[in-house]
Amino acid sequence: MRSTLLLAALPALLVAQETITTLKDQKALAVTIYNDNLALVKDQRGVRLPKGEARLAFQEVSAQIRPETALLRNLTHPKDFWVGEQNFDFDLLTPQKLLDKYVGEKVMVVRSMPNAEGTGVKELREEATVLATNSGTVLQFADRIETSAPGRIVFPKVPENLRARPTLVISLNSGVDRTQDLELSYLTGGLSWRADYVTNLSPDEKTLDLSGWVTLTNQSGAAYPNATLQLVAGDLNRAKQRPERAMAAGAMMDRVKAAAPQMAEESLFEYHLYTLDRPTTLAVNQTKQVALLSASSVPVRKDYLLQGQNYYYSGSYGDLGQKQKVGVFVEFDNKESSRLGMPLPKGIIRVYKRDSEGRAQFVGEDSVDHTPKNELVRLKLGDAFDVTAKRKQTDYKSLGRQGKFGSVHESAFEIELKNAKKEPVTVSVLEPMPGDWEVLQSSHPYLKEAAGTARFKVTVPAEGSATLTYRVRVKW
Repeated sequence: MRSTLLLAALPALLVAQETITTLKDQKALAVTIYNDNLALVKDQRGVRLPKGEARLAFQEVSAQIRPETALLRNLTHPKDFWVGEQNFDFDLLTPQKLLDKYVGEKVMVVRSMPNAEGTGVKELREEATVLATNSGTVLQFADRIETSAPGRIVFPKVPENLRARPTLVISLNSGVDRTQDLELSYLTGGLSWRADYVTNLSPDEKTLDLSGWVTLTNQSGAAYPNATLQLVAGDLNRAKQRPERAMAAGAMMDRVKAAAPQMAEESLFEYHLYTLDRPTTLAVNQTKQVALLSASSVPVRKDYLLQGQNYYYSGSYGDLGQKQKVGVFVEFDNKESSRLGMPLPKGIIRVYKRDSEGRAQFVGEDSVDHTPKNELVRLKLGDAFDVTAKRKQTDYKSLGRQGKFGSVHESAFEIELKNAKKEPVTVSVLEPMPGDWEVLQSSHPYLKEAAGTARFKVTVPAEGSATLTYRVRVKW
């Protein structure tokens, strides 16, 4: 009697029969994925709602949904439609979870035993109360307590708050009794993307072909079939960042040849939006790639760089190493005049070149940040094998104090560059010079590239060597 009175006192909204919608009701799906493990999902479904108060179980949403961002809209009959409450049920149905929910409740234990004739088996049913499920099951029968189930356990029903799949349960009011188009939009983690680029250097290393691919990873716990896919490139400010999971990325050189359609690109606020020209399916726990962009015969420049250190100029060091690495860089202009000129989302650019037999060989990779059009793209591919450097300090003087400067140093250096190649190369020697500096003399002209940087360019003959000497005074 008491339970009947309590049930009658509950609002009709809470005891209304639940309406369930699944992917079978889906009419449209759009997914917008951002760089930092965040996505916006817009899921439109046709759902038959009764007039008045109802409970809608919106199944097969992302397991990493941010429930506070969920918004349900009625697209066909918004009049008298409102949402009163929503709950995200993420406690998913498993045998252990089902058993945990029945602690303190009665279950049926069914055992199979041989029948009296010995010709078959019969089932014995015995009621028991689940006392605990910590590190094992404790069952209380009418005459005993057992610490393991002597048979299979039969449950009368699945508890309401235990779902087979992630479900958003929404208490709402509908103005009409009919099938209506509802759109649920929400933010979720577990969906991420990044750009991967593949380039093929020409035999003379003066041009390259570039293909951009989007690597998508779905670890959100839900599938997104036939979705309209959009990607936002840019760094959004978020109140709380979540760590991005590492994504596997693979790129085959032969893809450079493919003439796949590019994703449409447009500006969006201070970011760039890329839209796939066809629906695609993001399966659960899947990494996939789709074509982003392509360009061919992009002019490229090769640069050999020897990088110095600013501590060289404040003391006596003598021989600074038998050999120093000379870095190899390639760079190109992201301009229309260079057959490119499109916003490049951040990612990794992998560079290939074909050998004498025509087989593509990997020659290096580098990461790039978001790069707008008309900007320079510069990649370090590695260190040169045939171009080497040897640096030594040939003179050093500490000149004490001079005026406002507390310390004045004068140093002289000799850098020998060797080239084992059959063609000449030009090496840029980039010297970071601290304080108030002045080059007193040098064997090669230099460019004051920045307040604390001098750049020398030295041409090294084929299978030969060249020596750069210079003297510099620095004041601190």
